[in-house]
Amino acid sequence: MAYSCLKNAKAYDPTQKWNGSMQEIWLEDDRICAEPNADDQAKATYYDLTGAVVMASAIDIHSHIAGGNVNTARLLLPDQHRNHLQRQKVHPFQCAKWSSFDTGYRYAEMGYGLVIEPAMLPVNAPQVHAELADIPMIDTGALAILGSDDLLLRLMRSNASQAQINDYVSWTMNSTKAMGLKVINPGGAQAFKLGVETFGLDDVVPDYGVSSRHILQTLQTAVAQTGILHPVHVHCNNLGTPGNIGTLVETMEAAQGLPMHLAHVQFYGYGDDGNYGFSSGAARMMEAFAKHPNITMDVGQVLFGQTVTLSGDVMAQYSRRDDASPSKWIVWHSENEGSGGIVPYQYKQGSFVNGLQWAIGLEIFLLSDDPWRLFFTTDHPNGAPFTRYPELIHLLMSYDYRMACLSTLHTEIQQMTLLKDLKREYSLEEIAMMTRAAPAKLLGQTDRGHLQIGAKADIAIYHQQEDLTKMFRFADKVFKDGELIVKDGQVLTQKQTKTLSLAMGYNDDIETVIQSYMDQYYSLKLSNYGVTEDVNPHPNGFAYQSLEGVYSA
Repeated sequence: MAYSCLKNAKAYDPTQKWNGSMQEIWLEDDRICAEPNADDQAKATYYDLTGAVVMASAIDIHSHIAGGNVNTARLLLPDQHRNHLQRQKVHPFQCAKWSSFDTGYRYAEMGYGLVIEPAMLPVNAPQVHAELADIPMIDTGALAILGSDDLLLRLMRSNASQAQINDYVSWTMNSTKAMGLKVINPGGAQAFKLGVETFGLDDVVPDYGVSSRHILQTLQTAVAQTGILHPVHVHCNNLGTPGNIGTLVETMEAAQGLPMHLAHVQFYGYGDDGNYGFSSGAARMMEAFAKHPNITMDVGQVLFGQTVTLSGDVMAQYSRRDDASPSKWIVWHSENEGSGGIVPYQYKQGSFVNGLQWAIGLEIFLLSDDPWRLFFTTDHPNGAPFTRYPELIHLLMSYDYRMACLSTLHTEIQQMTLLKDLKREYSLEEIAMMTRAAPAKLLGQTDRGHLQIGAKADIAIYHQQEDLTKMFRFADKVFKDGELIVKDGQVLTQKQTKTLSLAMGYNDDIETVIQSYMDQYYSLKLSNYGVTEDVNPHPNGFAYQSLEGVYSA
């Protein structure tokens, strides 16, 4: 056993009501432990953290870091890569922008310990997991997409029981080694294949006779009844369209009191008022949010600069193809649910629309009075790359910085938003809550996101300074499983980590239904479907979580 002690730590942990109090934190191997005996203390490694802020490592619940759309975006935009820069031998591929290696290093430098890929097509799950296994430094997990799945809609069309739907959901979780369920514009991908280009919550999918609302509620019920720890993770209808704030409020009401997580809600915070037919719906959104304690949301903040949008929402991506910058884009279909699109995009400070998007996201953050239910994301890379998170923290914690940025934007944005009157500044305790404790709770990870005895020794240490962007961009030290992996903002060693997955029970009869369906309609054999252990080449590469707890295999 190896012991370490973090001395003079100015610690922030909302689960223990530590709000900058001085703490002495002990580590035993890969866990936080109680103070050991005198003999073990004498042999321990000590770290004096005077002048530093200590938190549990951060958790990102929604970041597109692996899968078909991610890799297609890399192929579409070779000009955004940095492969031409010299690579250091000790860190292979660290200069390849958005490579799996780069993803792990950049997150670790900022003090992150767990990142969730929120959109894994079941048919593409082996590739997703192969790539997740290739990301070092951070633990990972993925959400499996259902919602436009052909077999699911066929089952619903034939009035299959909720129990059979539940079995299909559980089988999907197991076969794809997922952590939860994602629904994207429910029914929209199948409707688009049949010529539909707009699709609302009460619209019906042609040929199937089921509405988007019915699909969403059926899957939400399945998640609740099967005990999946993370609520159904919803990408709503009508993404990015003026007036879609009504869709978001309708979706909250459609949840019928059951837990539901709404993703990247900034892209649904739009009214259709004003000279440009585009306005902020943030106040209406947050008023509805306060009335629905069963709802959680992540923001999907927009920040200015070049990025690429990628999504399984083929309708949304097709509709914005003419806005591509540079002017190239991809929209694709495959059998079953598969569809999506990649559209590069540049958010410009001089654009009224982009500036208002930026302001709406900040309004949502600042109007929230419950950081346990509102989560910190940019929908990487759709709103901005995750490497911009420190800048977003700075915006939330400093009114003066926000106003300096606001002053550079279209003059009407100040008049059309509440931003100049929202003088709230997030505290370090609220940042720890929103980026650590709350995400761990939402994902059902009881040993992460806090500094309690028994927790994983995933710890981020920041040198406190006035420049908040710099403070959170490069952590002073990062411990992963008790090992020091980052020092002075630099990765010390490449560390292989784990992919989290659920282990679900279900009635085996559903496999007969799936086998018959795939034999009749699918080009892929069931025996070739799903994720096997060998897709992750690392020993004990998966950490399985059942309703009884976590175990490794």
